[in-house]
Amino acid sequence: MQNNLKAMMARAAFAVVSGVALFAAAPVQPVAAQEIELKLSHFLPPGHGIHRDWLLPWGEELTKRSNGKVKVTIFPAGSAFGNPARQLEQAVSGVVDIAHGLRGVPAGRFNRMGIIEFPFLVETANAASRTLWEMYPKHFAQEFPDTVKVLGLHAHNAGLIHTRDKQVKSMDDLKGLRIRSPSPQINAMLQQLGATPVGLPPGEVYENLQRGVIDGAVFPWDPINSFRLFEVTKYHLDARSYTASFYFVMNKRKYDSLPAEVKKAIDDTTGAALTEKFGDWWNQWDAPGLEAASKKGNVMSSLSEAERNRWRDALKPTTEKLLTDLEGQGVKNAREIYREMQQRIAKYEGGKR
Repeated sequence: MQNNLKAMMARAAFAVVSGVALFAAAPVQPVAAQEIELKLSHFLPPGHGIHRDWLLPWGEELTKRSNGKVKVTIFPAGSAFGNPARQLEQAVSGVVDIAHGLRGVPAGRFNRMGIIEFPFLVETANAASRTLWEMYPKHFAQEFPDTVKVLGLHAHNAGLIHTRDKQVKSMDDLKGLRIRSPSPQINAMLQQLGATPVGLPPGEVYENLQRGVIDGAVFPWDPINSFRLFEVTKYHLDARSYTASFYFVMNKRKYDSLPAEVKKAIDDTTGAALTEKFGDWWNQWDAPGLEAASKKGNVMSSLSEAERNRWRDALKPTTEKLLTDLEGQGVKNAREIYREMQQRIAKYEGGKR
């Protein structure tokens, strides 16, 4: 019996040693790196150039630069997070991680930044976008919540006035027309010119034009194609009298939680590096709208130089009132911001005003 006990103990010891040896020899399986999902929302349709040419490739670039660690999931118009009035709040609350929004929706915020939308201040997306980003640290950072990191600011090329049934070639033609407007600054311009501004997000313009609730809309060329507005408008006036501006922000807590290499990937592809692309992008995005309207046989026109000067003169009191109102709201350096914008824009547009 003693011999049997010794034999059993020997076999047990052998099994333990063999198991340890087998375990030591087996390759160690690495724990799979956890993928980081970043949710990005915006208010434009997937066919828009902002979605197609900027946000989608940007997400892919983050994936590439992070060696596959990051996946960007985009929620455009029509999704649960596509409401234009909720883009900022979604990023602040962390419902999404990143958001792209229209500054003037809803009205009443980012008023310093909104000076870029004053009448006849800017003509090109390049000049407007570079000016906004250069002036951000000193003049606009204070307007954004501390809970977001601002990744970019930009504006579109000076826009047009698109109408359904009546051609607009002069200030007199605008009188009484109900025109969709994206911001209080452009509301003031339209009112001074005799029109009635109607606040609507871009996604609601088609139906309201089709039903005759509004007579026209102010837009650059790009939404004419992406929202198919060429189907419900007939006349297009190249007024070049206004722009609209946008923000691109990220939840600060989410950004701070990211690995250093992911933060670097975001930093290297936003800010100044992003801003320099908007001029060429907006030119590309505008082209299909002009082409679609032309193919449909819509009527294009431009302001004569005499009529343009008439508009400029008529809108000087509007600019003065907008500045005075801002000062009354606590923006004591509104005129300083306006003058600095004029100077920076003139530099980028070769002094052309």
